Order: sequence, then C-alpha cells, then structure tokens
Amino acid sequence: MTPTARHPGLVDPRVDERALNDRQAAILEAVVTEYIGSAEPVGSSHVANAPGVQVSSATVRSEMVALERDGYLVQPHTSAGRIPTDKGYRFFVDHLTQPGVLGPAQHKQVCSFFDQVHGEMEHMLERATGLLSELTSYAAVVVGPSHDTATIRSVQVVGLAPRVALLVVVLSDGAVEKRTLDLEVDVSDDVLSQVGGLLNQHLTERTASATWSVPLTGNAAVDRVVATAGTAFGLIERSMESDQVFVGGPSRLAQSFDAVETVRSVLGILEQQLVVVTLLRDVLNRGLSVAIGAEHGYEPLASCAVVVAPVAIDGHELGAVGLFGPTRMDYPRALAAAHVVGERLGERLGETGRGGAPAGSGSHDGGN
Repeated sequence: MTPTARHPGLVDPRVDERALNDRQAAILEAVVTEYIGSAEPVGSSHVANAPGVQVSSATVRSEMVALERDGYLVQPHTSAGRIPTDKGYRFFVDHLTQPGVLGPAQHKQVCSFFDQVHGEMEHMLERATGLLSELTSYAAVVVGPSHDTATIRSVQVVGLAPRVALLVVVLSDGAVEKRTLDLEVDVSDDVLSQVGGLLNQHLTERTASATWSVPLTGNAAVDRVVATAGTAFGLIERSMESDQVFVGGPSRLAQSFDAVETVRSVLGILEQQLVVVTLLRDVLNRGLSVAIGAEHGYEPLASCAVVVAPVAIDGHELGAVGLFGPTRMDYPRALAAAHVVGERLGERLGETGRGGAPAGSGSHDGGN
C-alpha cells in the first residue's frame, strides 16, 4: 500500500489484491470473528466447523498457511494459532456479509437518549459521545457542525439594566450565541426594540461570518447601540471559527489496549482537536467508514482502528462521529452504532435548524 497523493501520511487500503476463494474468505472471516471475541490466537479446530467452512482441520491449516503467506494472518508463536493482520481486518470489513445492527436493548437506549436529551446543542453533542462509548465500549468523538456555514435566523436585543443589554443571535443550526452589551448611557426599551428590528432587517439569512453591514440611521441613541452590537458581533464571529469537538469514554481505552504506552499515545491524539477533526474528515473524504492501523497515517494510532460516520443535515455532511479502538474491535457493532447515532444527530440538528426556538441551543456568554 502506498501513501495517497492528497495526504502523504494516509495509505489507500482499496488496492487490487489477489482474490480469495470462497473457502479462504470464510476461514478468514471465522478467524477475525473468533479473535475479536477472544483476543486469543485462533487454531484450526475453532474454524473447521464455522459457517461457510465445514472442512477438516487439516484443510483449514493449509488454507491458513496460504492466508499467512499472502499477509492476511500472522502466527505470533510457533505453537500458537493465528491472528489477523491489518490487511486481514480490511478484507473482513470490506466483505462483511451483513451490516451490523444494534440489538433491541441498544436500539432502545438510542431512542431513549434522543427522546430525553434536552438543553444546549453542545450539551447534546457532548452527551452523544457518552452514548456512543456505552454502546461500543470504545472512545468516541463527535465533531459538531461548523457555525461558519450557518445563517442567522433571528437577532434580539434585550434590556437587562438601564445601561446593560443582551445581544442574542439564533443560528440556523440551532445554536444561540449571546453577548452582553455595556452601554455608555441609559437606553430605553423602545430604542432597543428599534435596534433589534434594524439588526434583523440587515442580518437575517446571512451567514454569521458575513461582513457587518448595518447602516447608520441618524438616530444617535440607536446608532450608539448598533455600534456596540457590531463589536459584540465580531466576538461572536471569532468564537465560531473553531470546530466543536467532544470526546467521550477515554477511560475505556485502558480496557482496550494491553500496552500503557499505546493508551497514552491515543489519549494524546484525542487531546489535539485539529488532528482529530482532520483525521475523521480525511477518512470520510476518501469514501471510507473504517481506517485500520497505518491506513489513517498517524503513527501513534498504528495499533488503532477508527470507525467514522457522517452527521448530515438536510443532505449536507456538516459533522462526524468517530470511534477509536484497537484493530481487534467489533467492527459490525461499531459501524452500526456510529451510523445510527450519526443519523439521529443529523435529524435532530436538522429539526432544530428548521424549527422556531431551538430545543437544544449552544450559548457562549461573554462581555463585549
């Protein structure tokens, strides 16, 4: 496998390989499935009676030697069975006979979560990482939609005190941004109402990153508040430049890997938001849902697999969910969980963006 031209650190797993015959494919699937469940090298006797195999142990041993020669399996010890290589896992993932599905209890857990989760949008995204981790026992990441693509749904200026007001900007993705306005003089509710009307007239339906273009009115009281709101709006714009990244279940990594150094390396990567976002987007941009071992191009994650699913809002991929675990992860379950949670998050965020007052809204309070 060679690095892709677009990202020198990433390798493309979808390369032409010698085709396996049906028996070899069934044996490889049986070895991967057994090893995922037991974490112990798999011997021929465990595979001989597996579905689709049904041959003697001697035949299985012969085929396992061939699979080892072609790089799909490896024998860690002379007297031990065999374990899958990254290439073996890749074949398994690409040839899953049935897509993974969540069991009834897990499906009920997902439905209950989205029926009950309320509050700020960021709170929902953060809690979704916990849901993903509970469903799979792996570390989970949720990348929320970038606010710079959202449009402004409405703007309000609410008086808190004679010289203090609150600027409230509601975005189409359901986020609510708030900034306190410290005013130089006492301002009446009538002036604030005029300011709110003016801001709505000139800002709604524009992206939050659009150039501030609210004209002066000639009314000194109104224009002073508009100028202060413009400064606060600039702070809102800058706060939306970074991606929303939430990580859940990092403590589960210690249960997934034998080597302490591996756990430290993975935790170190998860603490780097830009790296995490870039990794997940790279995998999705390559049309993949799984990156195994060296495929994702990050050396500290060489013994990891990353399962990714998009968060699509009204047909547009604006976020992602990811699961980080060992290459010996339960791929069918991880893929099912990532797909279902990503799909439900997209639906919820889409409903929020189309609705009136958002049920879940992100707020960032700060001074002007």
